[in-house]
Amino acid sequence: MTSIQRYPVQFVGAGPGDIELITVKGRRLLDDADIIVYAGSLVNPQLLDGCRATVHDSSGLDLGEILELMARGWQQGLKVVRLHTGDPSIYGAIHEQMVLLDEQSIPYEITPGVSSAFAAAASLKAELTLPELAQTVIITRQEGRTPVPEKEKLSLLASHQTTMLIFLSASLLGKVVAELAAGGYPAETPVVIVERASWNNERIIRGTLGNICALAEAQQVRKTAMICVGRVFARQLPVTLSKLYDRHFSHGTREARDD
Repeated sequence: MTSIQRYPVQFVGAGPGDIELITVKGRRLLDDADIIVYAGSLVNPQLLDGCRATVHDSSGLDLGEILELMARGWQQGLKVVRLHTGDPSIYGAIHEQMVLLDEQSIPYEITPGVSSAFAAAASLKAELTLPELAQTVIITRQEGRTPVPEKEKLSLLASHQTTMLIFLSASLLGKVVAELAAGGYPAETPVVIVERASWNNERIIRGTLGNICALAEAQQVRKTAMICVGRVFARQLPVTLSKLYDRHFSHGTREARDD
């Protein structure tokens, strides 16, 4: 009796929207897949053009139904891809899927993707960690129906006054602004909303903590948007040179020069 060859279920990051921002490995896994279960409300459907796989949109499915599709495909020896938006490790809800796969002893692998956080930074031509301005990036979300730990309230995180990228919170912008102000960000702090970063219909709304709510309301921003907060997003910034290329600074591959 011939045994069935089985392949690990593949969790793949689709990237932020631009179909060229999926990894080479992710593209190969999609092209080779027999079954693709994708986050239909968020993933660019053009990524699926030309795929030979049977495609399932998970936006209308619950966790049990998603797992059943993946488990059945694996049992049949089919190549299964679970396609998540951005990078699956950030708000990807993959842990609960992996737990259930573990319970059935179904192996899986993860291929990372380009996060919308970094696509937004690219669209803004921003460096998130500028010398003397910010050396820490906080990735978080506003509390809504999904709670956050007490020590991770926006007002507490805001006390660090560093670069902040806020996911899944555009519809709660008023609460976001109130929490950031309560945490100490001044009203003139740059705030930029990048809606659908890297998509063809991307929009950028620039403002400050003091006026971003009015600007977003005028543009009718509701969801699929990154809220970018911090001094690194100012239109004009002081030139703060890094030590990496400073001729007067020694490091492992270059000696300092005093001339």
